[in-house]
Amino acid sequence: MAILPLTQAFPNAAEDFANPLQTQVAEIFEQSRDDVYRYLLLQGLHPPQAQEATQEVFLRLYTTMRKGEDIREPRAWIFRVAHNLATKVRASQNAQPYDPEIEMRLTSSDNPERSLLERERIVRLHQALGSLSEQQRRCIFLRMEGLRYPEIGAALGISASTVGEFLRRGLARLKKVTHE
Repeated sequence: MAILPLTQAFPNAAEDFANPLQTQVAEIFEQSRDDVYRYLLLQGLHPPQAQEATQEVFLRLYTTMRKGEDIREPRAWIFRVAHNLATKVRASQNAQPYDPEIEMRLTSSDNPERSLLERERIVRLHQALGSLSEQQRRCIFLRMEGLRYPEIGAALGISASTVGEFLRRGLARLKKVTHE
């Protein structure tokens, strides 16, 4: 993955990071950039789009905080912005659906049998994920990134109890589909 280090993503960072706000954004960037990038990939963005969107998320975080807006749950906020950016990119560029064949070509294996089994497992998983509602998928992806129910709720604009219900139904559906 080629997410730029902070000093390359924000060229003036070295001279600008003298104040606490910039230091705070830099820490959030270092802690969450890989998670945001993975989330954007799961939302259907191609790697270059996901890299660009990841950097845009943190730029928006910085500019929003610089304006003096209070962001109580920064992690939930960045995932909400990431989700909105992914939706915008997909709408404007007709993002291609996930193709497990591409992933399999990128990963090499000396054992063809193991490679075939892994490819079949990945295809079944993505078919199962395709059987979920959009909200169930979003909740599961955000939970996989380590967000808690209240953070997921804040990112998606729903209550924590609704998050729990989406996760419960989604996981039950995944279990049913993968065991059929």
